[in-house]
Amino acid sequence: MATSTITPAATDHRTAAESPARLNRGRLGTYLELVRFSHTIFALPFAVMAALIAIHADGQGGSAGFTQSLVLRMLGILACMVTARTAAMAFNRLADRTIDAENPRTANRHLPRGDVSPRNVLLLVVASAIGFIAATLLFLPNWLPLVLALPVLAWLLGYSFAKRFTSLAHLWLGAALGLAPVAAWIALRGETLLHDPADMTPALILGLAVTAWVAGFDIIYACQDAGFDASHGLHSVPARVGVAAALTRAKWLHIATLLLLALLPQAVPELGAIYWVAVAAIAALLAWEHALVRPDDLSRVNQAFFTANAAIGLVLLAAIGIDLWV
Repeated sequence: MATSTITPAATDHRTAAESPARLNRGRLGTYLELVRFSHTIFALPFAVMAALIAIHADGQGGSAGFTQSLVLRMLGILACMVTARTAAMAFNRLADRTIDAENPRTANRHLPRGDVSPRNVLLLVVASAIGFIAATLLFLPNWLPLVLALPVLAWLLGYSFAKRFTSLAHLWLGAALGLAPVAAWIALRGETLLHDPADMTPALILGLAVTAWVAGFDIIYACQDAGFDASHGLHSVPARVGVAAALTRAKWLHIATLLLLALLPQAVPELGAIYWVAVAAIAALLAWEHALVRPDDLSRVNQAFFTANAAIGLVLLAAIGIDLWV
């Protein structure tokens, strides 16, 4: 860290000038960075697209009571997404703080650097978990979200320990994000599911597509730490099979993603030309992502991770919205 050249007098003046609101914004920004709040863009579009398909299947848009109930449930989906993801990400940072401190790539994260305390991060986990459970009450009398809240939290938080004992940790993470469309479907159509479990088919296809997609790009991202993971007994795919073989497995997972997306119109026949254009665009984005990363050159992993993957969910969401509603 660079040595400050600010004099004590200047420091006193600066501190006096900083309002509590400005300090609070700084603290909020720190915690938003801690949980990578901006990464919500990976899973949230899939929850929304599942909700759009579920609402379209309901076909009750003309009812004022239905519209009011729908707004409440959509707010509940958003609240559940944000609180569950915050709890999971904060817990991951807490569980990995010792590992992060030893890894040169992650040693500058907030907990190893001392920007936040483990106690405060634990409080954030607890508050977010309570908020998640409370948000499921918005779906009553549909009681399924409330009943499933604790198992979902256990899966999300359990991921933080997965790499300590299995190289399937990438699939665990994929399934954690793949729960987003499934959970949104349950929130909107829980009563129907109790009588017809096959009603879940569109959400399951989306959930499996997300699982394969996320697992693939998580393997790519983990290639940066292949040597560190292997030397510290962590069970990532790159640490187990090497970077080149890991990238090949990521490609197969992304091929599976495309095949699952191609299957979705079988369950949702209303999806048409716009949807297929989006799938073609996603195939191009995934191909570009893999072209950016080579076993002997991982310098563009972040570009592949953030640029390509951030666009995929938004492209698919726009296409489904247009095909179903425009």
